[in-house]
Amino acid sequence: MVDEASDLEGARDAARGTAPRHSRRLSDKILIAFHHACDQADYEVAEQLLRILEMMLTRRPVSPDTNRRRNMESLVAAHERLWYLRHPDTQEG
Repeated sequence: MVDEASDLEGARDAARGTAPRHSRRLSDKILIAFHHACDQADYEVAEQLLRILEMMLTRRPVSPDTNRRRNMESLVAAHERLWYLRHPDTQEG
C-alpha cells in the first residue's frame, strides 16, 4: 500500500519547484513493490524485486543500521510469502 500523504507532499514539492521529500527508504519502496507484484500474481517480478532487496540488505552496510534485524525479518517474511504463493497446496490450515 502506498502512502498517499507522502505522494501528496511530493506533488506539492514538485509544484513549488523544491526537492521532493523522501519519507521512505528505497528498500521499503522495493518491499512495497514486491507485495504489489504478489497481489497481482506476477511472481517473476516479485522474485526479481526480492533478489534486489536481498542484495541491498545483505551487502556490507556503509553506516550502522539499527533496523537491520527488522529488515532481515521482513526479507524472510517476503521469501515465505512468495514460497506459499507458489506452493498453495502446502499451506497450513
